Amino acid sequence: MNPIKRREWLKASAITALGVTGLSYTNWSKAFANGSKGDEDATFLKNIPSDAPLFARLSSNENPFGPSKSAKKALFEAVEDSFLYPNKYRQQLVELIAKTEGLTPEHILLGAGSSELLDAGARVFSANGGRVLSADPTYASLVRSAERYGAESIKVPLTKDHDHDLDTMETLVGSKSISLVYLCNPNNPTGKIIPAAQLKDFCATVSPKVPIFIDEAYIDYVPNPAELSATDCIKKGMNVIIARTFSKVHAFAGLRVGYCIAQPEMIKRLAAEGPRNSLSGPSMNAAAASYQDNEFIQYSVDRTKEAKQYVYSLLKDKGYDYLPSYTNFILFPLKMKGRKFQEEMMARNVGLKSWEFSGQDFCRVSMGKMTDMEMFATAFYKIV
Repeated sequence: MNPIKRREWLKASAITALGVTGLSYTNWSKAFANGSKGDEDATFLKNIPSDAPLFARLSSNENPFGPSKSAKKALFEAVEDSFLYPNKYRQQLVELIAKTEGLTPEHILLGAGSSELLDAGARVFSANGGRVLSADPTYASLVRSAERYGAESIKVPLTKDHDHDLDTMETLVGSKSISLVYLCNPNNPTGKIIPAAQLKDFCATVSPKVPIFIDEAYIDYVPNPAELSATDCIKKGMNVIIARTFSKVHAFAGLRVGYCIAQPEMIKRLAAEGPRNSLSGPSMNAAAASYQDNEFIQYSVDRTKEAKQYVYSLLKDKGYDYLPSYTNFILFPLKMKGRKFQEEMMARNVGLKSWEFSGQDFCRVSMGKMTDMEMFATAFYKIV
């Protein structure tokens, strides 16, 4: 089937699927475009059928390859005693993470994905008119929550190379009453990393003055995650908080499991403001299985690398630059307005995100299965 006929067939299939949901194709496209402002929780996502056939859902950095077989098996096994409160599964997962990280269970706090944990951090450090310092752009969940709770947000633009400006952030910590520094590493939406040595030097210098909250949602996609992670800073007693999620490489976006690593006293403060028995036994049992399934983790990482190489190649073919990514998404500068590009791609059944910063429009496209990336390519070639 040639690309044009295939595209029309795909469009017809998606429209048929939309008819079942009661949302017209036109309204769906408008809802998607109007809601996309870099907000992972935008309401328009609720209107995109996750099971719509032949729709490339490349907007939320989900992992299309899982959960793993081991996680599914553990999930179903735990259903048998789901009439019980899930204390044993909580203890099992906490102890497993603590042992793997070389810490104690008192250093670990579980949450429903990392969202609850980011919100808990926002609550703790927004009290009495706190000030949260972050990069711009970055993943905005904690910062937005802090603003809702009455804190002031201070945002430091990324450098011309789209990196965290740690020098400026360090200066601001010394000159302003900052209550929390938030770092996303690797960063979303850029996909770039803070080099390990720079990150650890920053933590060593800044954490005695103010807590540093590091969001490591995409850490599993980088080479040698343990080297890049700030876990060693916690082992050295630094005032550092790390949030991680099973939503990405483990494909638990719908199962909702995440965890924080921090000093025991900080864990107590976060627990007082955050998750309260919000995880189910089956989800935690599945997470424990997936956490140990190195074969599946590597499979997810490898398939994501293949998809990224595919997108890199097609971008180069059309003369587009891109930011080399350490995540499961790619950010690249556009040659048209982001909203227009997003609407045109949505009209061809490809959902993605757009941003504007530093005077430039960007597209962020998540990595899906190769069929998804082929749909992205077909639509992209038609538009550019």
